Amino acid sequence: MEHRFHTLDVCTTTRFEGNPLAVFTDGDGLSDDQMLAIAREMNLSETVFVQKPTDEDALARLRIFTSKQELKLAGHPVIGTWFLLAELGVVPAQEGGVHILQETGAGILPVEIRFKDGRPQRVTMTQKEAIFKPAKLNTKKLASALGLSPRDLDPNLEAEIVSTGIFNLMVPLRNRAALGKIVMNTSELRRLQGKNTTMAYCFALGGNGKAFSRGMMPWELYEDAATGSAAGSLGAYLVRHGKLAPGHTLSILQGVEMGRPSHIEVEVTQSGKKLIPRVSGAAVRVFEGIIRI
Repeated sequence: MEHRFHTLDVCTTTRFEGNPLAVFTDGDGLSDDQMLAIAREMNLSETVFVQKPTDEDALARLRIFTSKQELKLAGHPVIGTWFLLAELGVVPAQEGGVHILQETGAGILPVEIRFKDGRPQRVTMTQKEAIFKPAKLNTKKLASALGLSPRDLDPNLEAEIVSTGIFNLMVPLRNRAALGKIVMNTSELRRLQGKNTTMAYCFALGGNGKAFSRGMMPWELYEDAATGSAAGSLGAYLVRHGKLAPGHTLSILQGVEMGRPSHIEVEVTQSGKKLIPRVSGAAVRVFEGIIRI
């Protein structure tokens, strides 16, 4: 059987920037083992297999794999996949926004695709309600695991574990310069954050609704160029701690230190204590091909 795939750079409009992604647009007929083997071969942070949905309300089912395991949900794979499907005409072009539902391991979730002149411009994914857990980490050990001193951590904010689909550790830093100093001790950070937390999402706040971040991954690829799941968690974290007003846009610049600058936008809606992020980005196609199984 032949299966067509595309690669994209996500959270950018410039090739060879942003976060690379592979998408197999006809993923039906592949076993779990085959999808994992293909994801290992692609050797990217994530590979997506688009399948027929099991829920009639969803337009498609997205199976998202790292080189190690399947994920219930991830940000830049959702943004990149729906940008591609919109370009391929799976989502009919319509000036303004088109709203669809997708099936993921985290459930049925909404996606909005914005079009201009018949082409997709931006994809916005709605994530799950934010869940917060205290990190309970020793400050000196956390700083050491990142190659930093305790003085590089933000004295006014504490590290916290947050999930809007995947658990990530939010690590507030004093300033942007501290981001450039990070040299991760992989085994130390892995031990500190535990096996159920995907990454340490280190960030520094800028003015006017801006933030700068690095996604440190002590499990696989060392660092992620654009992390939509963690960006949504950061938006919810900042609203929870009074650093971002609900409904206001947070603009995140990630991946600069890797030479792959990525731009992510987050908006958080609040209803009582419930915080739900909407994460937006663009993408650009790079390669396409066929694999024979």
